[in-house]
Amino acid sequence: MRALNVPAAGRQPEVSDLPVPVPGPGEVLLRVRAAGLNALDTALASGAMAERMEHRYPLVIGRDAAGVVERAGEGARRFAPGDEVFGNIALVPPVQAGTVAGYAVLPAARLVSKPAALDFAAAAALPLAGAAAAGCVDAVAAEAGQSALVVGATGGVGSYAVQLLAARRISVVATGTPADTDRLMALGAARVVDHTTGDLVEQVRDEYPGGVDAMIDLVSRTPDAVPLELVRKGGRIASTLGAADDQTLAAAGLAGRNVRADPERDVIAPLAQDAAAGALTVDIGTVLPLDRAAEGLATLAAGHARGKIVISPIP
Repeated sequence: MRALNVPAAGRQPEVSDLPVPVPGPGEVLLRVRAAGLNALDTALASGAMAERMEHRYPLVIGRDAAGVVERAGEGARRFAPGDEVFGNIALVPPVQAGTVAGYAVLPAARLVSKPAALDFAAAAALPLAGAAAAGCVDAVAAEAGQSALVVGATGGVGSYAVQLLAARRISVVATGTPADTDRLMALGAARVVDHTTGDLVEQVRDEYPGGVDAMIDLVSRTPDAVPLELVRKGGRIASTLGAADDQTLAAAGLAGRNVRADPERDVIAPLAQDAAAGALTVDIGTVLPLDRAAEGLATLAAGHARGKIVISPIP
């Protein structure tokens, strides 16, 4: 099979031939029709996480996938050959298996039946980003009529977060450029602030002098980078990059938590049903064939992704 993989430590990702993996007990061999890329994949591809967890090579890139069940391992009775499913490979050491490949092995417990109305590309774009967005929205616990700022709204997680907040009748302020405004407004943002040309604090404070009620920060990597002054006293913050520091937040009169996405069935199945029903837009910005998958990684690493990047078809 062809797969996007890192052949050895320190090497760049490449598309090459690898053996088809064999499903073990409780696992399913999936004929991959589409794979979604995430920021996590760039960290694995660059070796940035190699000191934190064991990597084995060749390391196949990708955690999210949608496809057709080829065969099931012992005890994986939930699915049968021919079933259309989607899901995620959990990030646990040793890291080696991935989804940007002709075939992938996934735990049956992390697979969900794909709704017929949802295509493979959309299903592959849901798990990790959708779970992260849902986790952030739950963490900030904003209520109907309140306001929430989404910093980093233009990417995959951000596009879902905007919609999930708006569905709760929360007034959403999203960061983006003028080119992103129409798209973000269509997803449910009440206002888009251009973080590239104006002062973010000034723009948000013009609309919310006392600060917004909640903030989902998908950009800041350290506690001192989080724009805490944009949130009112007593407000809540969620971060996907570990920037929500309890001591720093408490000193500012805020609360919050760091969110680690876990695309379990009970999280991603409702998202898929909403997407199939048209209640949730799967915002796919780019679809690339397998031989251009490395371009998608580079776009993500540079912070230039708009919506989700999906690899499909995968021969």
